[in-house]
Amino acid sequence: MSDESTPTREAAGKVWLVTGASSGFGRAIVEAAVTAGDTVVAAARRPEALDELVAAHPGRVVAVELDVTDTARVAAVVAEVVLWYGRVDVLVNNAGRGLIGAVEETTDRELRDLMDLHFFGPAALTRAVLPHMRRQGSGAIVQLSSMGGRFSFPGVSAYSATKFALEGLSSSLAAEVAPFGIKVLIVEPGAFRTGFAGNGALLQSAPIAAYDDVVGPLRTGLPGTDGRQPGDPAKAASAILAALDAERTPLRLALGNDAADGISAALDSERAEFLAWESVSRGTDFDEESSLPRPA
Repeated sequence: MSDESTPTREAAGKVWLVTGASSGFGRAIVEAAVTAGDTVVAAARRPEALDELVAAHPGRVVAVELDVTDTARVAAVVAEVVLWYGRVDVLVNNAGRGLIGAVEETTDRELRDLMDLHFFGPAALTRAVLPHMRRQGSGAIVQLSSMGGRFSFPGVSAYSATKFALEGLSSSLAAEVAPFGIKVLIVEPGAFRTGFAGNGALLQSAPIAAYDDVVGPLRTGLPGTDGRQPGDPAKAASAILAALDAERTPLRLALGNDAADGISAALDSERAEFLAWESVSRGTDFDEESSLPRPA
């Protein structure tokens, strides 16, 4: 019987596993990886949507069915990839969707479903590939977050909550796996022409009239941006590959002028607020010297 040391398929270049690969960033990353000479296992809930890519790159793109919220299937897909190729070099957690709604409008079910998709699914995939990457002494995990994973605004509370959670997990993960030669890259895009704002991908919570002035403009305006966003997914994919190939891969990579502007402004605002309240922050210890170690 075949095992990790005896792969059943030949792989050109690196072996990628990309979720949500049928469209948007996922598809662009698949195309960029193949162009770079690599092999991609492209995962989607409807793998038939990848038929064109598979036909264009026989043996280089392999489609698999995967709903990342199905943790049993997650484990099976990773095991299949390792059986086929003997390794996983790059995992891209990309599958996702949007949700518009104020906190009060968002149901518990909506929040839990989105957390399963954006947080628990990627966490399960990450845990599944790590033993193989540690054995290899190399690998990379790419987490598709959002500029909404660094700052938030009215109407995207649930979406940002899931991305904030993913970024928190990934920040710790990066420090945990660096000694094993494994990289972690958090990608924070702004508005790109990925179909994210289309009616099929963008869900909306049932509105409460009291929030019409606050959330209403986003409800009506965001779907209208579909196909007119400034970001180019192909350029985003190229930037991701460049960051992974860099000697010092960044932990976070903002993509798009809107993301760069928004994140920069949010960082400035956070620092200004911290400085304004720093004396209060530092005045809450007991008077005696603490025995706890101070951070470096």
